[in-house]
Amino acid sequence: MAITPMSENFSKWYNDIVYKADLASQSEVRGSMIIKPYGYELWENIKSGLDYRFKETGHKNAYFPLFIPESYLQKEAEHVEGFSPELAVVTIAGGKELEEPLIVRPTSETIIMHAFSNWIQSYRDLPLLLNQWANVVRWELRTRPFLRTSEFLWQEGHTAHATQTEAEEETAQMLDVYADFAINEAAIPVIQGRKSVREKFAGAVYTTTIEAMMRDGKALQSGTSHYLGQNFAKAFDIRFLDKDQERKYVYTTSWGLSTRMVGAVIMTHGDDKGLRLPPVIAPIQIVVVPIYRKEEQRSLVMDTVDKLTAQFKAVGIRFHVDDSDQSPGYKFNDWEMRGVPIRLEIGPKDVEKNQAVLVRRDIDGRDAKSFVSQDGLVETVQNMLVDIQANLLQQATEFRDSNIVEVDTYNDFKSVVDAGQWAKVWWNENSDLEKQVKNETTATHRCYPFDLQEEGTGKNFLTGEAADQIALFSKAY
Repeated sequence: MAITPMSENFSKWYNDIVYKADLASQSEVRGSMIIKPYGYELWENIKSGLDYRFKETGHKNAYFPLFIPESYLQKEAEHVEGFSPELAVVTIAGGKELEEPLIVRPTSETIIMHAFSNWIQSYRDLPLLLNQWANVVRWELRTRPFLRTSEFLWQEGHTAHATQTEAEEETAQMLDVYADFAINEAAIPVIQGRKSVREKFAGAVYTTTIEAMMRDGKALQSGTSHYLGQNFAKAFDIRFLDKDQERKYVYTTSWGLSTRMVGAVIMTHGDDKGLRLPPVIAPIQIVVVPIYRKEEQRSLVMDTVDKLTAQFKAVGIRFHVDDSDQSPGYKFNDWEMRGVPIRLEIGPKDVEKNQAVLVRRDIDGRDAKSFVSQDGLVETVQNMLVDIQANLLQQATEFRDSNIVEVDTYNDFKSVVDAGQWAKVWWNENSDLEKQVKNETTATHRCYPFDLQEEGTGKNFLTGEAADQIALFSKAY
């Protein structure tokens, strides 16, 4: 069960957890992965938390084809240029060469905008608010399970609006939805902000993002919301007849979050024992380990286990009973690796004393274990799950805040990013200088954080010139 310590080799630590916690396995196809049931259950819980929020904000799910005519991508020049290096193209099908190559979906703006051009005729058709759960393919050179694979799962929202104001409000609203999910369900204290021009989505007017800090200090872009303006509307001739009887172009948005969020959960909360899963999204919230030596003890213990788990089931606590023939020590280590928030141990003496042993995954040492009464156990477990959720968020928030450092000079900047921290700096929008910083330090512009902006101006850490925005830079995945 041993895994590589994160302090020794963070990348290997991450891979060890993915495979030993049974989240995924390698595929025969380079850069792809097989998501195993435990990993897929985690994704399903992420999916459920997001899908609920999408529907609460008026969006409906739809599905669009996997294959996109090559000509569609050519219609928006910046879009096709941005995705060209990553495209997988089908040129032969049914044993014959295709008249027009088909692109395996890298993202769906083009095919959805083509549909919008047919569907939207009047202001009465707006706003059009759609979401798609799908797989996409981007031919990545360097891959890592969940974080960057050639094929991955995600959702992509696509909306059309009558006015710029409505579209920009939608862009902001969906970023808030992502942040709400990340903070309150994944227990990841993300920072919301706007991407630089260099880092924005290809074809967008601007891109907003939620950025998360991993345990090695690197940033992970965990979800993005794009204001597309009328770029795609003009490319695909999406116009509507307004109340004033004028034909106008719509304003569109798109937004997406992927299975990369699974990687974010691993790298935000994991430790050298394995996963530590927030209870809200954990596939199993409590694992029950019956402990006995003799067969006559088994029935005594299992009767109590059945009684307690029936109570868990009645209130919707997700549980698993590990009655396998492995040793208790093996089971403890295995479920710690899998990150189950609470372990419940029941033995003959516990039955006699009407007690149970609860072990929390979010803390170490003696404080993790408590002896509690079986009476009122459901309420005890429910309260503990709430406490674990809050504690994981607090731990991650304290780690993040202690690793964001204000810097004024380029030398200090280099020291901070080399130490695996984020640099908070004054900055002017400049793609050439941004490229220079990346080439010299491998640190990238993560965002202009909304909540960290300050009034007035400061001194650009690189040029010394007056700067009017606060930016965050760091190394990233």
